[in-house]
Amino acid sequence: MSSKIEWTEETWNPITGCDKVSDGCKHCYAEAMARRLKAMNTPGYENGFEISILENRLEQPLKKKKPTKYFVNSMSDLFHEKVPFEFIDKVFDVINKTPHHIYQILTKRSARMAKYFETRIPPENAWIGVTVENKKQGLRRIDHLRTINATIRFLSVEPLLEDLGKINLKNIDWVIVGGESGPKARPMKPEWAENIQEQCEIADVSFFFKQWGGWGADGKKRSKKDNGRLLKGRTWDDMPQYDSLKGISVTTQ
Repeated sequence: MSSKIEWTEETWNPITGCDKVSDGCKHCYAEAMARRLKAMNTPGYENGFEISILENRLEQPLKKKKPTKYFVNSMSDLFHEKVPFEFIDKVFDVINKTPHHIYQILTKRSARMAKYFETRIPPENAWIGVTVENKKQGLRRIDHLRTINATIRFLSVEPLLEDLGKINLKNIDWVIVGGESGPKARPMKPEWAENIQEQCEIADVSFFFKQWGGWGADGKKRSKKDNGRLLKGRTWDDMPQYDSLKGISVTTQ
C-alpha cells in the first residue's frame, strides 16, 4: 500500500496488531487506525489491534517489479513476542527473493530482534532500525541494534519526548527525527531535535527531519501540515541508499 510517510514509498503488513511497551506507544497511530479499519470491515483487521499473522500477504512484494522502498509492518512490530521466529523467517525469505526492493524494518523490541539475529544474517536489502523516543527505554535499544550485521542501521527518534543528551552513533547510518502528531500530541522542543542533528553532522550520519507534529517550533499547537518540516530554517531529507550494483551503502543529500 502506498504511504504518506516521508521516508518510505509503500507499506507491507504481513502482520497487524501490537501491544504498548513504552512511553512512545502512548498515542499509537496504528492502534487508532486499526480500530477504524475494523469498523470498516477491512480485511486483515477483523481482530482490531490484536496480533494477526496474515500469510496471504507474504507474496505482495513478489508481484511488484518496480524497485520500491517498503516499510515493513507499519501496523505492527515484526519482532513482537507473539510472532514466531518461523514466520519471521518467511518474511525474510521474501526479502531475499526480491533484491530489487529495499525493506525498512523498525522495532521497539530490540532484545528479541537481537536474539533472532544471533543465528541469522539480515539480507543486504534490509535496513534494520529501532525506535528511540527517550533515554530510559530508547537509548538502550541502540546497543542491541549495533550487534546486528545489517547493511543499514537506523534510528527512528519519533516521537522525540525529551532531550536525549549524548548519543552513541557508532555504526549507525541514518537517524530520523520527528515530533508526535494527533489530538493528544506531546510537544517536542527545538533544542532536542537540533542536538541530534548536530551530533549526526559530527558523526557523518545521514539525518532526516520528518515533522514537528502537533506542536510547532514556536511551542504553539496547530495542524501537522501547518507546522511543517523546517529545522534551523531548512528541510533535512538525507537518506542512505543501498547500491546493489556496487554492494556498498552511499548517502544522498
